[in-house]
Amino acid sequence: MKVYPSTNIRNVGIVAHGGAGKTSLAEALLFNAGATKRLGKVDEGNTVTDYHPEEIKRKVTINTSLAFAEWQDNKINILDTPGYSDFFGDVVSALRVVDSALVVVSAVAGVEVQTEVVWEEAEARNLPRLAYINKMDRENANFQKAVESMQERLSGRIVPVQLPIGAADTFSGVIDILKQKAYTYDGSGNEKEVPIPDEYAGEVESLRETLVEAAAEGDDELLMKYLEGEELTVEEVRRGLKNAIAGGKVIPVLCGSALKNMAVKPLLDYIVDYLPSPAEVAGKPAAELEKENLAALVFKTLADPYVGRLSMFRVYSGILKSDSVVYNANRESEEKIGQLFALQGKNQVAVTEMRPGDIGALAKLQVTTTGDTLTTKTNPVKLEGIDFPEPTLPVAIRPKSKGDEDKLSNALTRLLEEDPTLRLSKNTETRETILTGMGETHLDITLERLQRKFGVEVEMSTPRVPYRETIRASVTRVEGKHKKQTGGHGQYGHVFIDMSPLPDKEFEFTETIFGGAVPRQYIPAVEKGIREAMQEGILAGYPVTNIKVNLADGSYHTVDSSEMAFKIAAGLAFRKAVEQAKPVLLEPIMNVEIIVPEQFMGDIMGDLNSRRGRILGMEPKGKNQVIRAQVPLAEMYRYAINLKSITQGRGHFRMEFAQYEEVPANIAEKIIQEARKEKEE
Repeated sequence: MKVYPSTNIRNVGIVAHGGAGKTSLAEALLFNAGATKRLGKVDEGNTVTDYHPEEIKRKVTINTSLAFAEWQDNKINILDTPGYSDFFGDVVSALRVVDSALVVVSAVAGVEVQTEVVWEEAEARNLPRLAYINKMDRENANFQKAVESMQERLSGRIVPVQLPIGAADTFSGVIDILKQKAYTYDGSGNEKEVPIPDEYAGEVESLRETLVEAAAEGDDELLMKYLEGEELTVEEVRRGLKNAIAGGKVIPVLCGSALKNMAVKPLLDYIVDYLPSPAEVAGKPAAELEKENLAALVFKTLADPYVGRLSMFRVYSGILKSDSVVYNANRESEEKIGQLFALQGKNQVAVTEMRPGDIGALAKLQVTTTGDTLTTKTNPVKLEGIDFPEPTLPVAIRPKSKGDEDKLSNALTRLLEEDPTLRLSKNTETRETILTGMGETHLDITLERLQRKFGVEVEMSTPRVPYRETIRASVTRVEGKHKKQTGGHGQYGHVFIDMSPLPDKEFEFTETIFGGAVPRQYIPAVEKGIREAMQEGILAGYPVTNIKVNLADGSYHTVDSSEMAFKIAAGLAFRKAVEQAKPVLLEPIMNVEIIVPEQFMGDIMGDLNSRRGRILGMEPKGKNQVIRAQVPLAEMYRYAINLKSITQGRGHFRMEFAQYEEVPANIAEKIIQEARKEKEE
């Protein structure tokens, strides 16, 4: 395969709300460029970019996948990204390495929630954007309405550069506003130039005026000429438009039907003619970028139990060659590079080298993970990594088969390499393995992958809350006596303890033994006995915390006393003391920060109140509001689902542990009863 210099590469991330037709458009781009011999269909499960079994089954994109099209002596690297919020991490990693975004909008639905989210992400990265209004062949398709929804709800100057001829059943082609030419398409994507229908003449003229004005703003020289009333040539408008797109000032809108393969070739032309190359983005000639030190960023890892690890990367400078040695700047370790690949979905095309700006894949890297930089040891470069969204939906997981613990642990390690938006932790108090993901679908698919890839079946449940127990009163001289007479040596341990609440510390042990009532060698055993007894409180069996215990008195037997006897006596005294000291149940309280559009504030506040939350404050952040609150952890396990439902997917939150607080009596009673019932069972 030909090696392309960075001037002849375009890196485009296709982004959209789920169901707008991203994958169908990627398929049509590949087919029209001759990269594939037939037009795959999502419904038939035979597209290039949706090839994972769970994608074929669900008919949605779950992983960002890479494909390339060669067009007009340029290589277009296409990253087809997921459209559902549960897989937003893959959108973030794709937009980190592309030079522009192709935003797909449905002609029927217009701008949807995830369209806004991906648009904001592209905007934050200053990415040039093209928009494509897809599904013009569908019933209720309305180009004008779709454009208006973009202009109302998205930032930037959104300017149509095409006009559809007809809509739904009558959609037959497009009018190029700049060239002032009309084209019709048959089902094979063949283009035929036709006269502009009379009924569109006025609208074409008006849109051309808007386009020329937008293009003039992309170039100071052209703006002066335009303001002085001079006519701009087609070439000048093109130059101005390219600059305005590169600067994010103008977002051109094209249209067509990916499924019917209509008006897709003009989009290929637009990508090559108007979107910037890696050299233009870097502001350096290709030759200069090639001479620089190697710097390549790994932005996605695929873990396969048979093939091993496949790492997708983008080269930023220098030349990456097959069969070479590179240096991982993040792990401070050398990596042996085998064969480099250009990816066409799951198919690998071997290449000898990759120049700056190109995107490809490597197999079987030993230490490298997503976000790492591959460079040279002599003069290492470390590129900015990838800031993935934090997962917020936790579940407790355990293998269905008893003997699968090790198998599960190994499989999860592999999946975590592949998906940086998963978190795995072990709660030592509840003895549960907690897997946290971006949403229900994300977790369901993770468990499916565990079974399909690694043969581990897993059960999922809501995590248990790590409650604690403490006391609210002080007690003195509580007795604990362990006396047992058997044949030979007996057992004898006898203690008196004082106990009091200790608000700022988990545990403190002191002794005020006088006159050797308890011999020195047995005092550590008393402390040990209390520490062990603290592991299981008397109310619901949760660990006891925030107490001070003083060993005040006791007695011993010269023959029968032992460390074990004093340890048992201390445990007995502890349980008696806790019973007398007004024991209460404590629950973890979380600091929660919720970011939502203003229109959902009332609903969010009401919902937080119903969760026993305390609002601490609010402040504006861009177009959103930030609400800070403290909420019991017990009320937050399913919050990710509720927040998505209340805000139609626009809100997000994060939380961290704040402190333990007493559980209200009515709720504590239920928890204690449940714990006792569980113990009996």
